[in-house]
Amino acid sequence: QVQLVESGGGLVQAGGSLRISCQVSGRIVSISHMAWYRQAAGKQRELVAKINSSGQTTYGDSVKGRFTFSRENADYTGYLQMNSLQPDDSAVYLCNAGVWEVVPDDDQYQRYGERWGQGTLVTVSS
Repeated sequence: QVQLVESGGGLVQAGGSLRISCQVSGRIVSISHMAWYRQAAGKQRELVAKINSSGQTTYGDSVKGRFTFSRENADYTGYLQMNSLQPDDSAVYLCNAGVWEVVPDDDQYQRYGERWGQGTLVTVSS
């Protein structure tokens, strides 16, 4: 079973930086895209950044110029470097990936699924 595990969240002061990561594990064949979303209390989930299979990256308007999303294909890990953090960036950050995996107990088949991690909490104090 494919799993996504986020790490690196925590408490940081306004203006500070934080790097969070997303590790994808399991019987992975390939990953089409990886993305970070965030959800703050009482707000809708919003896209933070997304990398497609070609390595092209898109960012949400609110984080452009401050956040950088990178992806290490060798170990299926994505990193979100967050600079100039503001209190409005406080949220649970969720990793998403489109993953082709080997079907459990049936090695000749592969299947595709949109997978989500449990999230990592980022809190920015003013």
